[in-house]
Amino acid sequence: MNGKPKIIGVLTSGGDAPGMNAAIRAVVRTAIKRGIRVLGINNGYQGLIDGDVVEMDLRKVSNMLHRGGTMLKTARCLEFKTLSGQKKGRDVCLEMGIEGLVVIGGDGSFRGAGALTALGIPTVGIPGTIDNDIACTDYTIGFHTALNTVVDAIDRLRDTSESHNRCSVVEVMGHGAGDLALYSSVAGGGTSCWINEVGFDVETDIIQKMKRTLRTGKHNFVIIVSEGITDVHELALLIQERTGVESRATVLGHIQRGGNPCAYDRILASRMGYHAVEVLEQGIGNRVIVIQHDEITDLDINEALEMHSTVNRTMVDINNTINI
Repeated sequence: MNGKPKIIGVLTSGGDAPGMNAAIRAVVRTAIKRGIRVLGINNGYQGLIDGDVVEMDLRKVSNMLHRGGTMLKTARCLEFKTLSGQKKGRDVCLEMGIEGLVVIGGDGSFRGAGALTALGIPTVGIPGTIDNDIACTDYTIGFHTALNTVVDAIDRLRDTSESHNRCSVVEVMGHGAGDLALYSSVAGGGTSCWINEVGFDVETDIIQKMKRTLRTGKHNFVIIVSEGITDVHELALLIQERTGVESRATVLGHIQRGGNPCAYDRILASRMGYHAVEVLEQGIGNRVIVIQHDEITDLDINEALEMHSTVNRTMVDINNTINI
């Protein structure tokens, strides 16, 4: 494509995240303001292959800024991981006159965006995932809202744990990325936080720490565990056996994905959606929109995918030092 596109598409892919609707809204209204038509693609890359599109206008995205989930729906599409599936998506874009595409999602979504760009459809990614596991950006759309949801749940669990002198073992989402668990532990006063990125010993980091804390006069505890590490129900039983503190496990599950996006995520999504259209307006693809040091910029998708997320070691030390 040479120059400004006449029509662009927008889709959401992978897991939903609060703020995706705000990003869609920003893409649609920024594009229309600049004389570009926008087609919304339902159900992610599967919808692209199926040609499931809808014309977007200013009113189509009204009252969407504050809503969680994604108005365009999302689905995982195994077919789009194949070259034949990617070519089908490219062909649909050509048939419908789509000259650029905005994809809101995670790493897997960005790989699809890079493939479409290689096939001639300039595509730009916007990071939307509650896990905050995209290394090229300081924060992803949805992370702060999910964090607030988790901290609210921890606060509620602490009330009942304190009333009964119990230990609450709380499993939070993350899929191998520990930011949601770690940040919620710092914000929620987690006695221990078990994440994949940091070495952890149950005897030292939970049992012995709880016993030391009991001697200081504290009798209620919150243990945060990132999902996929261990069975939190079995861990709660072990804690009760080894410390004598009645323990209960809570798996927060998909409530972490839902709910109205917080102000930060609404603003971040709006800034990223606006910038994505600016990039496509120049006929540029294979970019991912990121926030770094509170500045919105864009990076090459291939470069971004080569980066690896690392946990904030200072946050780990803060959690271990002050949550006792």
